[in-house]
Parts: sequence; C-alpha cells; structure tokens
Amino acid sequence: MPSIKIPRRWEIPESGATPEDVYLNRRRFLRATGLVGLGTIALGSSGLGCVAAEPEKAAQGATRRIVYPEPDAWKGIYPVKRNERFALDRLLTDEVVAGTYNNFYEFTTDKPAVAALAKGFPVHPWKVEVGGLVGKPKTFDIDDLVRTMPLEERLYRHRCVEAWAMSVPWTGFPFKALIDKVEPLSSAKFVRLVSFHKPELAVGQAMQSWYPWPYYEALTMAEAVNDLAMLVTGIYGHALPVQHGAPMRLVVPWKYGFKSIKSIVKIEFIESMPPTFWNDVAPREYLFEANVEPDVPHPRWSQAFERLIGTDMRVPTRKYNGYREHVEALYV
Repeated sequence: MPSIKIPRRWEIPESGATPEDVYLNRRRFLRATGLVGLGTIALGSSGLGCVAAEPEKAAQGATRRIVYPEPDAWKGIYPVKRNERFALDRLLTDEVVAGTYNNFYEFTTDKPAVAALAKGFPVHPWKVEVGGLVGKPKTFDIDDLVRTMPLEERLYRHRCVEAWAMSVPWTGFPFKALIDKVEPLSSAKFVRLVSFHKPELAVGQAMQSWYPWPYYEALTMAEAVNDLAMLVTGIYGHALPVQHGAPMRLVVPWKYGFKSIKSIVKIEFIESMPPTFWNDVAPREYLFEANVEPDVPHPRWSQAFERLIGTDMRVPTRKYNGYREHVEALYV
C-alpha cells in the first residue's frame, strides 16, 4: 500500500494535476519496468550519473551536479559562455532536483520515474527535418547543428502549468538562427514542431495509446523569432539528458512548459494556425497561446502562485513568467 501524504497548503494534489485514469496507468508503467516500490531514484544504481557536490552545499545555493555520458561528437563543446543579458532574481534549481522531476508522458506520467525509464533511449544519430513554406528546406544532423550554431548559456525561469517552477541554465541557440537558414516565405505565419514516435522504445507511448502521438506544438512566426525563443541542446553545462528532451528541445520561457516541446524531429512552416497536442486533448485547460497568466486560473487550480521545486518556497506568479518587457508587444 502506498503511504498517505498530507499535502501542504501550496501543493497541488496528484489527483488535481493528473487525471485519475492516467494516475492509475502509471502504476502499470512501474510494474512493467520493475520500479514499483521505489520511493526515489537512486542516482548511482539507476545509471543516471554521479552526484558531484554535497547536498548541504546545494541547500546553501550551490547546485549539485550530475555527470552524464557525453556523445563522442559533442566532446569539448560544453560548457559554453553565458549570455549575461539573461539574469535571474532567484537561485538556480539544484540539478539533481531538476533532473528527477520531469514531465515527459512519452515515457511515463510519474515525474520521478521519467529519468530511469528514458535511460538508454537513443538520441544519436538524430535528424531534424525542416520544411514547409521555406525557400531552403533541409534535414539537419543534430551533431552538425551543435557544432555550427551560435551556442550560448542562458539562465531562464521555467513555469509548469501545474503551478510548479524551476530556474535552469539552458545551453542552445536562438530559434531565429535556424529559421534564417531555411528562409521562410512571407506566407509562413506559424511554425509547427513535432517530436518522435517510437512506442517500441518509449513505454508511455506504447501504454497510453489514447493520446494522439507523436507530440506536436506550434508558435506564431513572431513568437518563434522572438529573442527569448531558444532551441536547446544542453543544460547545467553539459549535453541534454533524455528526461530534459535530448537531443534538442524548444524553450519559450514566457509560456507554460508544455509549449517547450522535447526531442524535436520535425519543424514545419505553415500558413494557418495548426492544432496542438494538449489543446486537442483538453481545450478548456490548455490554450494555444499558453502564456503564463497569474490572473487566469486553470479550471482546476489557481495560477496566482507557484511552488519552487526542491524548496518549501511558494511565490507569486509573474505575468509572462517575468518576461513581460520582452514579449508583451506580441499580444497587443
């Protein structure tokens, strides 16, 4: 029998954040993979990596690090220079916390189990097809992108629609840098992004067949070329691990996290607004825009406050997640 937990006032009940049928199915995932009964993921035994700093230092503001295997083609790339224009008004989230609390339904709905279930998922070689209404369609090899694009580190807030948040050092390049390479036509008004579909390797896709896999998201062209929009290949000074969306994901920090699609395989420029995954699944709960709006509640909880994972802190949510000056003009 699972232990009974009495939630703190700021915590969202599991049943509030996840539909009951999905919660029950996560138990099937864990039985199928032998993870039932594990209260936490032990980093050493799971093969995720090695913790390289003492926990008490993390409590004082230093983040513990995890050492992940580095792709041969990427050796010597990370870490990269930080862009100091993007600063934070809060401490970075501890890497161990951020790496073991992930939403990635392709593997499981159980956040602490994602890293273990994603371990070994192949992300090399990896191709990203870019096409649609462009002058120069191209399929990019991820290793070439990492070697040739203008990589930089940025410190960003990350806000989940479930009212939790973290602060992350992403490494990547402006989405606009890739867009410029393919020369979109004037008729391109939206950018559609698609993730992988490998149910033979991703247990969540196999066991949650009612979802419309593969995952798909979209931005307006104006959002995609905004200076904040990044294509990310690294985190905490090293290559992305799978639970964070390896080998490349989108990051749009003024929007709820579900817009930042992971493990991208296709980018398409189109004329009309396309459907998006969560808006198709639950249109009342997940709007296409998905901007962080503290005054607009989710149908099942308030968005006025957010919980900083790895701490007991509950802080007010900021409009556009604190990036108002960068993006407000997009929505006037």
